[in-house]
Amino acid sequence: MFRRLRSVRTKLALVFFAIIASAFGLLYFIATPQLETKLEQRQLDDIRASAQGQQKRFVQLLEQDPRKKLLDEDVRGISEATDARVTLLTIKHGLFYPKSDSRTEKAAPFDSGLARAAVHSGHSRTKVDDLAGERLAQVAQPFFAAGKRRRPLAVAFYARDLNDVAEAVHLVRNRVLLATGVALALALTGAFVVAQQLARRVRRLEHAADEVAQGRFIDPLPVDSRDELGQLTRTFNQMAAQLRQLDVARKEFIATASHELRTPIFSLAGFVELLQSEELDEATRREFLDTMSEQVARLQKLSVDLLDLSRLDAGSVELHTEPVDLSELARSVVNEFTPALAEHETDLDIRLPDQGPEAVCDPVRVAQIMRILLDNALRHTPAGTQVSVGAARTNGTAGLTVTDRGPGLPDHSDTKVFERFYTGDAARGAGLGLAIARELAERMHGRLRVRSAERGTAFTLELPTDGNGA
Repeated sequence: MFRRLRSVRTKLALVFFAIIASAFGLLYFIATPQLETKLEQRQLDDIRASAQGQQKRFVQLLEQDPRKKLLDEDVRGISEATDARVTLLTIKHGLFYPKSDSRTEKAAPFDSGLARAAVHSGHSRTKVDDLAGERLAQVAQPFFAAGKRRRPLAVAFYARDLNDVAEAVHLVRNRVLLATGVALALALTGAFVVAQQLARRVRRLEHAADEVAQGRFIDPLPVDSRDELGQLTRTFNQMAAQLRQLDVARKEFIATASHELRTPIFSLAGFVELLQSEELDEATRREFLDTMSEQVARLQKLSVDLLDLSRLDAGSVELHTEPVDLSELARSVVNEFTPALAEHETDLDIRLPDQGPEAVCDPVRVAQIMRILLDNALRHTPAGTQVSVGAARTNGTAGLTVTDRGPGLPDHSDTKVFERFYTGDAARGAGLGLAIARELAERMHGRLRVRSAERGTAFTLELPTDGNGA
Protein backbone atom coordinates (compact mmCIF):
# COMPACT_ATOMS: atom_id res chain seq x y z
CA MET A 1 0.00 0.00 0.00
CA PHE A 2 2.66 2.53 1.09
CA ARG A 3 4.95 1.41 -1.72
CA ARG A 4 2.27 2.29 -4.26
CA LEU A 5 1.83 5.69 -2.66
CA ARG A 6 5.56 6.32 -3.04
CA SER A 7 5.60 5.32 -6.70
CA VAL A 8 6.17 7.88 -9.46
CA ARG A 9 2.83 7.00 -11.01
CA THR A 10 0.88 7.83 -7.86
CA LYS A 11 2.87 10.99 -7.14
CA LEU A 12 2.41 12.28 -10.68
CA ALA A 13 -1.32 11.53 -10.57
CA LEU A 14 -1.64 13.34 -7.24
CA VAL A 15 0.25 16.34 -8.59
CA PHE A 16 -2.07 16.53 -11.62
CA PHE A 17 -5.08 16.14 -9.33
CA ALA A 18 -3.90 18.89 -6.99
CA ILE A 19 -3.14 21.33 -9.83
CA ILE A 20 -6.49 20.89 -11.56
CA ALA A 21 -8.43 20.86 -8.28
CA SER A 22 -6.70 24.07 -7.22
CA ALA A 23 -7.39 25.75 -10.58
CA PHE A 24 -11.07 24.86 -10.58
CA GLY A 25 -11.34 25.65 -6.87
CA LEU A 26 -10.10 29.17 -7.54
CA LEU A 27 -12.55 29.42 -10.43
CA TYR A 28 -15.46 28.20 -8.31
CA PHE A 29 -14.83 30.07 -5.07
CA ILE A 30 -13.26 33.30 -6.39
CA ALA A 31 -14.08 33.86 -10.06
CA THR A 32 -17.76 32.83 -9.81
CA PRO A 33 -18.63 35.16 -6.88
CA GLN A 34 -16.85 37.97 -8.67
CA LEU A 35 -18.92 37.21 -11.76
CA GLU A 36 -22.11 37.39 -9.66
CA THR A 37 -21.04 40.71 -8.14
CA LYS A 38 -20.26 42.20 -11.55
CA LEU A 39 -23.59 41.06 -13.00
CA GLU A 40 -25.46 42.54 -10.04
CA GLN A 41 -23.54 45.82 -10.35
CA ARG A 42 -24.36 45.95 -14.05
CA GLN A 43 -28.06 45.55 -13.28
CA LEU A 44 -27.81 48.26 -10.65
CA ASP A 45 -26.05 50.66 -13.02
CA ASP A 46 -28.70 49.98 -15.65
CA ILE A 47 -31.52 50.82 -13.20
CA ARG A 48 -29.76 53.98 -12.06
CA ALA A 49 -29.33 55.15 -15.67
CA SER A 50 -32.97 54.33 -16.42
CA ALA A 51 -34.14 56.20 -13.32
CA GLN A 52 -32.10 59.20 -14.33
CA GLY A 53 -33.81 59.12 -17.71
CA GLN A 54 -37.26 59.12 -16.08
CA GLN A 55 -36.54 61.91 -13.63
CA LYS A 56 -38.18 64.67 -15.70
CA ARG A 57 -41.29 62.56 -16.18
CA PHE A 58 -41.65 62.09 -12.44
CA VAL A 59 -41.13 65.80 -11.85
CA GLN A 60 -43.99 66.55 -14.25
CA LEU A 61 -46.25 64.03 -12.49
CA LEU A 62 -45.53 65.58 -9.12
CA GLU A 63 -46.22 69.09 -10.45
CA GLN A 64 -49.48 68.09 -12.15
CA ASP A 65 -50.66 65.85 -9.28
CA PRO A 66 -53.00 63.74 -11.52
CA ARG A 67 -55.71 61.52 -10.26
CA LYS A 68 -54.86 58.15 -8.74
CA LYS A 69 -55.80 56.14 -11.83
CA LEU A 70 -53.80 58.30 -14.19
CA LEU A 71 -50.86 58.36 -11.80
CA ASP A 72 -50.86 54.56 -11.58
CA GLU A 73 -50.89 54.30 -15.36
CA ASP A 74 -47.92 56.65 -15.66
CA VAL A 75 -46.00 54.74 -12.97
CA ARG A 76 -46.65 51.45 -14.79
CA GLY A 77 -45.40 53.06 -17.99
CA ILE A 78 -42.21 54.13 -16.23
CA SER A 79 -41.88 50.58 -14.85
CA GLU A 80 -42.09 49.12 -18.33
CA ALA A 81 -39.59 51.64 -19.64
CA THR A 82 -37.09 50.87 -16.90
CA ASP A 83 -37.82 47.13 -16.63
CA ALA A 84 -38.11 47.51 -12.85
CA ARG A 85 -40.76 47.66 -10.18
CA VAL A 86 -41.52 51.30 -9.42
CA THR A 87 -43.08 52.66 -6.25
CA LEU A 88 -43.74 56.35 -5.72
CA LEU A 89 -43.43 57.21 -2.04
CA THR A 90 -44.76 60.37 -0.42
CA ILE A 91 -43.26 61.82 2.71
CA LYS A 92 -45.38 62.89 5.69
CA HIS A 93 -43.93 63.74 9.07
CA GLY A 94 -40.70 61.98 8.12
CA LEU A 95 -42.42 58.74 7.16
CA PHE A 96 -42.78 57.16 3.71
CA TYR A 97 -46.11 56.06 2.29
CA PRO A 98 -46.75 54.39 -1.08
CA LYS A 99 -48.68 56.74 -3.30
CA SER A 100 -48.54 54.73 -6.49
CA ASP A 101 -47.12 51.32 -7.42
CA SER A 102 -46.48 49.56 -10.72
CA ARG A 103 -47.79 46.33 -9.21
CA THR A 104 -51.57 46.21 -9.35
CA GLU A 105 -52.16 43.16 -7.13
CA LYS A 106 -50.33 44.50 -4.10
CA ALA A 107 -47.83 47.17 -3.24
CA ALA A 108 -44.22 46.19 -3.68
CA PRO A 109 -42.02 46.21 -0.60
CA PHE A 110 -39.51 49.02 -0.32
CA ASP A 111 -36.47 49.79 1.80
CA SER A 112 -37.33 52.85 3.90
CA GLY A 113 -33.74 53.10 5.05
CA LEU A 114 -32.52 53.47 1.50
CA ALA A 115 -35.25 56.05 0.81
CA ARG A 116 -34.32 58.05 3.90
CA ALA A 117 -30.62 57.95 2.92
CA ALA A 118 -31.50 59.30 -0.52
CA VAL A 119 -33.50 62.16 1.00
CA HIS A 120 -30.75 63.06 3.43
CA SER A 121 -28.03 62.98 0.77
CA GLY A 122 -30.12 64.86 -1.79
CA HIS A 123 -29.37 62.46 -4.66
CA SER A 124 -30.05 58.92 -5.72
CA ARG A 125 -28.82 56.02 -3.58
CA THR A 126 -28.40 52.42 -4.69
CA LYS A 127 -28.27 49.09 -2.97
CA VAL A 128 -28.27 45.33 -3.69
CA ASP A 129 -29.91 43.41 -0.88
CA ASP A 130 -32.54 40.85 0.03
CA LEU A 131 -35.97 42.35 0.48
CA ALA A 132 -39.09 40.35 1.38
CA GLY A 133 -37.35 37.10 0.43
CA GLU A 134 -36.08 38.38 -2.91
CA ARG A 135 -32.68 39.62 -3.96
CA LEU A 136 -33.19 43.02 -5.54
CA ALA A 137 -31.19 45.77 -7.18
CA GLN A 138 -32.67 48.94 -5.64
CA VAL A 139 -32.47 52.64 -6.48
CA ALA A 140 -34.06 55.42 -4.41
CA GLN A 141 -34.47 58.73 -6.29
CA PRO A 142 -35.57 61.73 -4.18
CA PHE A 143 -37.61 64.74 -5.38
CA PHE A 144 -37.76 68.15 -3.67
CA ALA A 145 -40.08 71.15 -3.80
CA ALA A 146 -38.81 74.20 -5.61
CA GLY A 147 -37.42 76.87 -3.31
CA LYS A 148 -34.56 77.52 -0.99
CA ARG A 149 -35.56 75.02 1.68
CA ARG A 150 -35.71 72.07 -0.79
CA ARG A 151 -38.49 70.39 1.10
CA PRO A 152 -38.64 66.65 0.18
CA LEU A 153 -41.79 65.77 -1.68
CA ALA A 154 -41.45 62.15 -2.74
CA VAL A 155 -39.06 59.29 -3.48
CA ALA A 156 -39.22 57.08 -6.57
CA PHE A 157 -38.18 53.57 -5.52
CA TYR A 158 -36.95 51.26 -8.29
CA ALA A 159 -36.37 47.54 -7.71
CA ARG A 160 -35.32 44.84 -10.18
CA ASP A 161 -35.40 41.14 -9.42
CA LEU A 162 -31.95 39.50 -9.63
CA ASN A 163 -33.21 35.94 -9.99
CA ASP A 164 -31.89 35.84 -13.57
CA VAL A 165 -28.43 36.71 -12.31
CA ALA A 166 -28.63 34.04 -9.61
CA GLU A 167 -29.78 31.46 -12.15
CA ALA A 168 -26.97 32.37 -14.55
CA VAL A 169 -24.36 32.15 -11.79
CA HIS A 170 -25.86 28.87 -10.60
CA LEU A 171 -25.63 27.50 -14.14
CA VAL A 172 -21.99 28.59 -14.37
CA ARG A 173 -21.20 26.93 -11.05
CA ASN A 174 -22.82 23.69 -12.15
CA ARG A 175 -20.84 23.76 -15.38
CA VAL A 176 -17.65 24.44 -13.43
CA LEU A 177 -18.34 21.49 -11.13
CA LEU A 178 -19.07 19.26 -14.12
CA ALA A 179 -15.95 20.45 -15.93
CA THR A 180 -13.94 19.91 -12.75
CA GLY A 181 -15.11 16.32 -12.47
CA VAL A 182 -14.37 15.59 -16.13
CA ALA A 183 -10.97 17.33 -15.98
CA LEU A 184 -9.99 15.48 -12.81
CA ALA A 185 -10.97 12.15 -14.33
CA LEU A 186 -9.01 12.92 -17.52
CA ALA A 187 -6.05 14.21 -15.50
CA LEU A 188 -5.91 11.11 -13.32
CA THR A 189 -6.23 8.82 -16.32
CA GLY A 190 -3.63 10.74 -18.32
CA ALA A 191 -1.29 10.95 -15.35
CA PHE A 192 -1.51 7.22 -14.73
CA VAL A 193 -0.91 6.45 -18.40
CA VAL A 194 2.07 8.83 -18.67
CA ALA A 195 3.46 7.73 -15.31
CA GLN A 196 3.06 4.09 -16.30
CA GLN A 197 5.12 4.67 -19.43
CA LEU A 198 7.75 6.61 -17.50
CA ALA A 199 7.85 3.96 -14.78
CA ARG A 200 8.25 1.22 -17.39
CA ARG A 201 11.21 3.01 -18.95
CA VAL A 202 12.73 3.72 -15.54
CA ARG A 203 12.32 0.05 -14.51
CA ARG A 204 13.99 -0.96 -17.75
CA LEU A 205 16.94 1.29 -16.92
CA GLU A 206 16.97 -0.02 -13.35
CA HIS A 207 17.02 -3.64 -14.53
CA ALA A 208 19.78 -2.88 -17.04
CA ALA A 209 21.84 -1.05 -14.39
CA ASP A 210 21.45 -4.02 -12.04
CA GLU A 211 22.64 -6.38 -14.78
CA VAL A 212 25.67 -4.21 -15.50
CA ALA A 213 26.43 -3.92 -11.77
CA GLN A 214 26.56 -7.72 -11.58
CA GLY A 215 28.93 -7.90 -14.53
CA ARG A 216 26.38 -9.13 -17.04
CA PHE A 217 26.56 -6.74 -19.97
CA ILE A 218 23.41 -6.53 -22.10
CA ASP A 219 22.57 -5.18 -25.53
CA PRO A 220 22.06 -1.40 -25.78
CA LEU A 221 18.63 -0.24 -24.66
CA PRO A 222 16.39 1.24 -27.38
CA VAL A 223 16.30 5.06 -27.37
CA ASP A 224 12.65 5.68 -28.22
CA SER A 225 12.36 9.38 -27.38
CA ARG A 226 14.28 12.65 -27.31
CA ASP A 227 13.24 13.70 -23.83
CA GLU A 228 15.29 13.54 -20.63
CA LEU A 229 14.74 9.80 -20.24
CA GLY A 230 15.79 9.24 -23.82
CA GLN A 231 18.97 11.22 -23.17
CA LEU A 232 19.51 9.25 -19.96
CA THR A 233 19.09 5.98 -21.86
CA ARG A 234 21.59 7.13 -24.48
CA THR A 235 24.06 8.09 -21.76
CA PHE A 236 23.49 4.77 -20.01
CA ASN A 237 24.23 2.89 -23.25
CA GLN A 238 27.46 4.84 -23.63
CA MET A 239 28.40 4.09 -20.03
CA ALA A 240 27.60 0.39 -20.45
CA ALA A 241 29.70 0.26 -23.63
CA GLN A 242 32.64 1.91 -21.88
CA LEU A 243 32.29 -0.43 -18.90
CA ARG A 244 32.20 -3.39 -21.28
CA GLN A 245 35.41 -2.17 -22.90
CA LEU A 246 37.01 -1.62 -19.52
CA ASP A 247 35.95 -5.09 -18.40
CA VAL A 248 37.37 -6.65 -21.55
CA ALA A 249 40.56 -4.61 -21.15
CA ARG A 250 40.80 -5.64 -17.50
CA LYS A 251 40.43 -9.32 -18.33
CA GLU A 252 42.94 -9.04 -21.17
CA PHE A 253 45.31 -7.16 -18.87
CA ILE A 254 45.07 -9.84 -16.18
CA ALA A 255 45.49 -12.63 -18.71
CA THR A 256 48.44 -10.98 -20.43
CA ALA A 257 50.09 -9.97 -17.18
CA SER A 258 49.68 -13.51 -15.86
CA HIS A 259 51.25 -14.85 -19.03
CA GLU A 260 54.11 -12.37 -18.85
CA LEU A 261 54.77 -13.29 -15.22
CA ARG A 262 54.34 -17.02 -15.77
CA THR A 263 56.96 -17.25 -18.53
CA PRO A 264 59.99 -16.04 -16.52
CA ILE A 265 58.75 -17.81 -13.37
CA PHE A 266 58.49 -21.15 -15.18
CA SER A 267 61.88 -20.46 -16.76
CA LEU A 268 63.43 -19.78 -13.35
CA ALA A 269 61.82 -22.91 -11.93
CA GLY A 270 63.30 -24.98 -14.75
CA PHE A 271 66.78 -23.55 -14.27
CA VAL A 272 66.61 -24.07 -10.52
CA GLU A 273 65.71 -27.70 -11.12
CA LEU A 274 68.64 -28.06 -13.52
CA LEU A 275 71.01 -26.36 -11.09
CA GLN A 276 70.06 -28.88 -8.45
CA SER A 277 71.66 -31.57 -10.62
CA GLU A 278 75.23 -32.38 -9.58
CA GLU A 279 76.27 -33.38 -13.11
CA LEU A 280 76.49 -29.77 -14.42
CA ASP A 281 79.93 -28.41 -15.14
CA GLU A 282 80.95 -24.98 -13.93
CA ALA A 283 80.60 -23.29 -17.34
CA THR A 284 77.05 -24.57 -17.81
CA ARG A 285 76.14 -23.63 -14.27
CA ARG A 286 77.48 -20.09 -14.88
CA GLU A 287 75.47 -19.85 -18.12
CA PHE A 288 72.31 -20.91 -16.27
CA LEU A 289 72.94 -18.35 -13.55
CA ASP A 290 73.41 -15.56 -16.10
CA THR A 291 70.16 -16.53 -17.80
CA MET A 292 68.38 -16.64 -14.44
CA SER A 293 69.77 -13.19 -13.65
CA GLU A 294 68.26 -11.89 -16.88
CA GLN A 295 64.89 -13.43 -16.01
CA VAL A 296 64.99 -11.91 -12.53
CA ALA A 297 65.76 -8.50 -14.05
CA ARG A 298 62.86 -9.02 -16.44
CA LEU A 299 60.57 -9.86 -13.52
CA GLN A 300 61.74 -6.79 -11.62
CA LYS A 301 61.08 -4.51 -14.56
CA LEU A 302 57.70 -6.12 -15.23
CA SER A 303 56.63 -5.74 -11.59
CA VAL A 304 57.68 -2.09 -11.55
CA ASP A 305 55.84 -1.45 -14.83
CA LEU A 306 52.70 -3.17 -13.57
CA LEU A 307 52.84 -1.12 -10.38
CA ASP A 308 53.20 2.10 -12.40
CA LEU A 309 50.26 1.17 -14.62
CA SER A 310 48.06 0.33 -11.65
CA ARG A 311 48.90 3.64 -10.01
CA LEU A 312 48.17 5.49 -13.26
CA ASP A 313 44.82 3.73 -13.62
CA ALA A 314 43.95 4.49 -10.00
CA GLY A 315 44.91 8.16 -10.44
CA SER A 316 47.33 8.01 -7.52
CA VAL A 317 50.38 9.24 -9.45
CA GLU A 318 51.31 12.65 -8.09
CA LEU A 319 52.80 15.19 -10.46
CA HIS A 320 54.85 18.18 -9.35
CA THR A 321 55.24 20.46 -12.33
CA GLU A 322 57.86 23.17 -12.56
CA PRO A 323 59.92 24.89 -15.26
CA VAL A 324 62.53 22.35 -16.45
CA ASP A 325 65.48 22.72 -18.81
CA LEU A 326 65.00 19.68 -21.05
CA SER A 327 68.58 19.70 -22.37
CA GLU A 328 70.02 19.57 -18.88
CA LEU A 329 67.60 16.84 -17.87
CA ALA A 330 68.34 14.79 -21.01
CA ARG A 331 72.12 14.95 -20.39
CA SER A 332 71.71 13.60 -16.86
CA VAL A 333 69.59 10.68 -18.11
CA VAL A 334 72.02 9.94 -20.96
CA ASN A 335 74.86 9.69 -18.45
CA GLU A 336 73.00 6.91 -16.67
CA PHE A 337 73.06 4.87 -19.90
CA THR A 338 76.82 5.07 -20.45
CA PRO A 339 77.43 1.39 -19.44
CA ALA A 340 74.43 0.17 -21.48
CA LEU A 341 75.55 2.16 -24.52
CA ALA A 342 79.06 0.72 -24.25
CA GLU A 343 77.70 -2.83 -23.95
CA HIS A 344 75.46 -2.24 -26.96
CA GLU A 345 78.37 -0.73 -28.85
CA THR A 346 76.16 2.23 -29.69
CA ASP A 347 77.43 5.57 -30.89
CA LEU A 348 75.16 8.11 -29.16
CA ASP A 349 74.65 11.36 -31.07
CA ILE A 350 73.72 14.14 -28.64
CA ARG A 351 71.96 17.06 -30.36
CA LEU A 352 71.09 19.15 -27.34
CA PRO A 353 71.46 22.94 -27.17
CA ASP A 354 73.58 24.41 -24.39
CA GLN A 355 70.45 25.74 -22.71
CA GLY A 356 66.74 25.06 -23.13
CA PRO A 357 64.19 24.49 -24.36
CA GLU A 358 62.24 24.96 -21.16
CA ALA A 359 59.01 23.07 -20.40
CA VAL A 360 56.56 23.06 -17.52
CA CYS A 361 56.54 19.44 -16.37
CA ASP A 362 57.46 16.98 -13.65
CA PRO A 363 61.22 16.36 -14.04
CA VAL A 364 61.06 12.94 -12.37
CA ARG A 365 58.39 11.71 -14.78
CA VAL A 366 60.13 13.22 -17.83
CA ALA A 367 63.30 11.42 -16.80
CA GLN A 368 61.29 8.20 -16.51
CA ILE A 369 59.95 8.68 -20.04
CA MET A 370 63.49 9.36 -21.32
CA ARG A 371 64.75 6.13 -19.72
CA ILE A 372 61.91 4.19 -21.36
CA LEU A 373 62.67 5.65 -24.79
CA LEU A 374 66.44 5.06 -24.54
CA ASP A 375 65.95 1.55 -23.17
CA ASN A 376 63.48 0.85 -25.97
CA ALA A 377 65.98 2.10 -28.58
CA LEU A 378 68.75 -0.18 -27.25
CA ARG A 379 66.53 -3.20 -26.64
CA HIS A 380 64.88 -3.34 -30.06
CA THR A 381 67.80 -2.47 -32.34
CA PRO A 382 70.84 -4.49 -33.35
CA ALA A 383 74.14 -3.87 -31.58
CA GLY A 384 76.06 -0.90 -32.93
CA THR A 385 72.91 0.93 -34.11
CA GLN A 386 73.29 4.68 -33.92
CA VAL A 387 70.99 6.47 -31.45
CA SER A 388 70.51 10.23 -31.20
CA VAL A 389 68.91 12.47 -28.57
CA GLY A 390 67.69 15.95 -29.45
CA ALA A 391 65.65 18.79 -27.98
CA ALA A 392 63.93 21.71 -29.68
CA ARG A 393 61.04 24.13 -29.35
CA THR A 394 58.41 23.97 -32.10
CA ASN A 395 54.87 25.33 -32.45
CA GLY A 396 54.67 26.52 -28.87
CA THR A 397 55.82 23.21 -27.35
CA ALA A 398 59.14 21.91 -26.09
CA GLY A 399 60.15 18.51 -27.42
CA LEU A 400 62.62 15.74 -26.64
CA THR A 401 63.33 13.26 -29.44
CA VAL A 402 65.05 9.85 -29.26
CA THR A 403 65.89 8.47 -32.71
CA ASP A 404 67.48 5.17 -33.70
CA ARG A 405 68.75 3.89 -37.04
CA GLY A 406 67.26 0.44 -36.57
CA PRO A 407 65.00 -1.52 -38.88
CA GLY A 408 61.94 0.54 -37.97
CA LEU A 409 58.50 -0.59 -36.89
CA PRO A 410 56.43 -3.26 -38.61
CA ASP A 411 53.75 -2.04 -41.00
CA HIS A 412 50.64 -0.44 -39.42
CA SER A 413 52.08 -0.65 -35.91
CA ASP A 414 52.64 3.08 -35.31
CA THR A 415 49.61 3.25 -33.02
CA LYS A 416 49.87 -0.25 -31.59
CA VAL A 417 53.26 0.40 -30.01
CA PHE A 418 51.53 2.44 -27.29
CA GLU A 419 49.10 -0.34 -26.43
CA ARG A 420 49.71 -2.32 -23.27
CA PHE A 421 51.58 -5.61 -23.75
CA TYR A 422 52.14 -4.98 -27.43
CA THR A 423 55.63 -5.94 -28.50
CA GLY A 424 57.12 -6.94 -31.81
CA ASP A 425 59.46 -9.32 -30.00
CA ALA A 426 58.18 -10.92 -26.78
CA ALA A 427 61.66 -12.03 -25.86
CA ARG A 428 62.76 -8.41 -25.54
CA GLY A 429 60.14 -7.00 -23.24
CA ALA A 430 56.56 -7.07 -22.00
CA GLY A 431 55.33 -4.10 -24.03
CA LEU A 432 54.47 -1.86 -21.07
CA GLY A 433 57.14 0.85 -21.22
CA LEU A 434 55.70 2.91 -24.10
CA ALA A 435 52.18 2.59 -22.69
CA ILE A 436 53.44 4.03 -19.39
CA ALA A 437 55.37 6.76 -21.21
CA ARG A 438 52.29 7.86 -23.15
CA GLU A 439 50.11 7.90 -19.99
CA LEU A 440 52.67 10.04 -18.16
CA ALA A 441 52.97 12.44 -21.10
CA GLU A 442 49.21 12.95 -21.26
CA ARG A 443 49.01 13.49 -17.49
CA MET A 444 51.46 16.39 -17.97
CA HIS A 445 49.26 17.83 -20.78
CA GLY A 446 51.74 16.67 -23.37
CA ARG A 447 51.85 13.86 -25.89
CA LEU A 448 54.18 11.18 -27.21
CA ARG A 449 54.45 10.77 -30.98
CA VAL A 450 56.22 8.17 -33.10
CA ARG A 451 57.57 8.43 -36.62
CA SER A 452 58.98 5.33 -38.34
CA ALA A 453 60.65 4.66 -41.67
CA GLU A 454 62.51 1.81 -43.27
CA ARG A 455 65.70 2.81 -41.49
CA GLY A 456 64.95 4.26 -38.12
CA THR A 457 62.30 5.18 -35.59
CA ALA A 458 61.87 8.50 -33.76
CA PHE A 459 59.87 9.03 -30.57
CA THR A 460 59.14 12.65 -29.67
CA LEU A 461 57.90 13.82 -26.28
CA GLU A 462 56.06 17.15 -26.61
CA LEU A 463 55.49 19.17 -23.44
CA PRO A 464 53.79 22.52 -22.75
CA THR A 465 55.91 25.59 -22.25
CA ASP A 466 53.41 27.14 -19.82
CA GLY A 467 51.02 25.90 -17.13
CA ASN A 468 47.97 25.88 -19.44
CA GLY A 469 48.90 22.76 -21.38
CA ALA A 470 50.25 22.16 -24.81
